[in-house]
Amino acid sequence: MSAEYGADQIQILEGLEAVRKRPGMYIGSTSIRGLHHLVYEIVDNAVDEALAGYCDTIDVTINKDNSITVIDNGRGIPVGINHKAGIPAVEVVFTILHAGGKFGGGGYKVSGGLHGVGASVVNALSEWLEVTIYSDGKIYNQRYERGHVKYSLKVIGECPQEKTGTVVTFLPDKDIFEETVYEYDILKTRLREMAFLTKNLKIILRDDREEPQVMKEFHYEGGIKEFVSYLNKSKNELYNDIIYCEGSKDNVYVEVAMQHNDSYTESAYSFVNNINTPEGGTHLAGFRNAITKTFNDYARSNKLLKENETNLSGEDIREGLTAIVSIKIENPQFEGQTKQKLGNSEARGAVDSIVSEQLTYYLEQNPQIAKLILEKSILAQRARDAARKARDLTRRKTALEGMALPGKLADCSDKDPKNCEIYIVEGDSAGGSAKTARSRNTQAILPLRGKILNVEKARLDKIYSNAEIKAMITAFGTGIHDDFDISKLRYHKIIIMTDADVDGAHISTLLLTFLYRFMPELIKEGHVYLAQPPLYKIEKNKKIWYAYNDEELNKILLEIGRDTNNKVQRYKGLGEMDAEQLWETTMDPERRVLLRVTIDEESSSEIDLTFTTLMGDKVEPRREFIESNAKYVKNLDI
Repeated sequence: MSAEYGADQIQILEGLEAVRKRPGMYIGSTSIRGLHHLVYEIVDNAVDEALAGYCDTIDVTINKDNSITVIDNGRGIPVGINHKAGIPAVEVVFTILHAGGKFGGGGYKVSGGLHGVGASVVNALSEWLEVTIYSDGKIYNQRYERGHVKYSLKVIGECPQEKTGTVVTFLPDKDIFEETVYEYDILKTRLREMAFLTKNLKIILRDDREEPQVMKEFHYEGGIKEFVSYLNKSKNELYNDIIYCEGSKDNVYVEVAMQHNDSYTESAYSFVNNINTPEGGTHLAGFRNAITKTFNDYARSNKLLKENETNLSGEDIREGLTAIVSIKIENPQFEGQTKQKLGNSEARGAVDSIVSEQLTYYLEQNPQIAKLILEKSILAQRARDAARKARDLTRRKTALEGMALPGKLADCSDKDPKNCEIYIVEGDSAGGSAKTARSRNTQAILPLRGKILNVEKARLDKIYSNAEIKAMITAFGTGIHDDFDISKLRYHKIIIMTDADVDGAHISTLLLTFLYRFMPELIKEGHVYLAQPPLYKIEKNKKIWYAYNDEELNKILLEIGRDTNNKVQRYKGLGEMDAEQLWETTMDPERRVLLRVTIDEESSSEIDLTFTTLMGDKVEPRREFIESNAKYVKNLDI
């Protein structure tokens, strides 16, 4: 029987019920990412006060019960009656969607919140939320439970006339979120970024769940200049200065900081009203246009490029560049599904104009630095030409020979990429076992000899001439870098399968570095996986069990009883398994364990820094990283 569908079946979701019913529409997801997003929404409101010039300190605490407290010393959310709603303004902010000082009316000139739904959405998705406001010598307080007012706004005390600010404490609703335990490091990364982007703002993060309390303070008088220094700390900078451009045009406030290092990858991050725009947009396009034009003009007028030489491309100039492009704009227009790309045309013109003018002065006043950058760019141009020739040669060979795939690839027979997966296997012996074990219809095997090139320390021409990398590029079918086209991907699962030891971890890291730098879309679209071979094989009375970690091993031994009949084998490598064992434990889609590799776009600068620290030239930052993260290591072979 079909359900009746008439006027009365159209549901009207009252107040914040809509948010509780469809939380993903408002905060992206109910996963760990959405959980942390609640904190950013409340902190964004405090940052808006800082941008408006009324707040200089924000204090964020993870309390023992995983509730969050955010304190700011801004003006305090208004407590007077909002005549349109007939209730105090603070209640409007926390209980009515799309209400706040961000929607015209002069509350804020610019604001960081993307949709202006912050406080009310956090309230709707919390078991309880309590707000305390210091204003006009009084302390006001109100409490809500799952978005509903628990009691009306009331005065609970007095305070000095000059003391102002807001305290918000909330506990995320475990009925809504898959996970309700906050991760200190995720909050630390985002709050550090916010402090860099708002110079002179002090943000303090505390974790009261730890004994003793963990505390970190972020305060950067140099703002985004210090952000560039921080991102370049694992690299060797090409010159000491951080080039800084700042100004306003067409109601757009522009700030740009940049510095080259001796690496071969560009790390440029763009922000609009403190919101990260991972897909760039008009502000980033304006910046790129400005530096390409300005450096070429300088090179021509100072005879660093001869008349018969072609202009440097933007990519040549941006090789090894770390840059932050941050703009403040009144009405940002975002494009795309995920609202991660700026569309305002005036932003392009403003950034282009300010950077072109100020960079021209800088280069004229610092000819030594200009020469260093241009010499590096000219070397990059030559390497790019060599890489193009190598690439064209590969393409011609392919067309002539009619077979593109590398000889050592054991391909699968199914030609639908959705059904196909490729195992990247370390070593020929494991590759041999994998070829025997696999399901020939859908599983392809590409064995690699030894460790691939560390792309963090190599230019494009070297990368194109590396046999192992060339084999992967050809097998995947997508091309790399500028030529990358995900629609040509031949396998929807790319599975890295290495030994469960230190060498295997190193090979996995080299492979992930290559994919992250030259085919990041494969990771973003969820096509890259790490196989999880077992660490132990347990035998007793002709029965066999496999354990993937020490915890599982102990559990199995408890179940079967610890006695002398138990034979426990610790696998050092894939080569120790025969084809049948490899299939059962690591390759059978019904039983295997795969880890999907993901990128959190919100902390892309931190991911970038981690790759540089681990794979770059500088030893000291790598040692610091290992020392501070050693406590998280499991299953280390000694």
